[in-house]
Amino acid sequence: MTEDPISNKKAKTTMAPANPRIIALFDVDGTLTVPRGEITPEMLEFMKTLSTKITVGIVGGSDLPKQEEQLGANVVNLFPYNFSQNGLVAYKDGELQEVQTIAKFLGEENIKRIVNWTMRYLADIDIPVKRGTFIEFRSGMMNISPIGRNCSREERDDYEKVDLERGIRANMVKAMQAEFADLNLTYSIGGQISFDVFPTGWDKTYCLNFLKEGDFDEIHFFGDKTFEGGNDYEIYTSERTIGHTVTSPDDTKEQCTKLFMS
Repeated sequence: MTEDPISNKKAKTTMAPANPRIIALFDVDGTLTVPRGEITPEMLEFMKTLSTKITVGIVGGSDLPKQEEQLGANVVNLFPYNFSQNGLVAYKDGELQEVQTIAKFLGEENIKRIVNWTMRYLADIDIPVKRGTFIEFRSGMMNISPIGRNCSREERDDYEKVDLERGIRANMVKAMQAEFADLNLTYSIGGQISFDVFPTGWDKTYCLNFLKEGDFDEIHFFGDKTFEGGNDYEIYTSERTIGHTVTSPDDTKEQCTKLFMS
């Protein structure tokens, strides 16, 4: 699915936070919401309060429509910075800054090569349940799910247990690393059921291109998949950021309260 990031909403006008030179960037799934869930009214209100203290930005691996499902239809105007697909679709103050696409970068022949290999590999995986949308084509990456993104919440939770026991996604990533070594791709496991495939350098550190070094004294990042191989690892370990591992939205709230609101 190709994302249409152009929004006709007017950019919001906000007052500068008390400490504008401190910015905190937040992952979505597992950090601001439960995986693929919607942000709670309490968490959203907390984030709005936090934005009066410091500069706030969102950086997620999913596309903009999914961010809107989870954080609200006005998500690009909620906070000064909004990055979907790791920053390949970037907004500042509600205005679109850039859109990058994997199709142009890799070319259609390589895209077909990856899709064809993935379909053959997934056909041979024996898991209890298979649903639909095994490959989701986004403008900046390919999202691959062995169970399929159309699974129910219960099926998603059950698959996660099987994946942890058998290393289904981890094994598939190893196979793809060998098969497509010539393409210089990065593989990032995130959430419960899928992993992302994108050109090296197109991880969440890509969003840092839009944060000028002279504009901020501190860049904090909060995410739950900060382990090596997780989709928060690169930005969590970046020399430009102060990384924080969280375990839930409540943990995010607690850590931010101690750091920025005490």
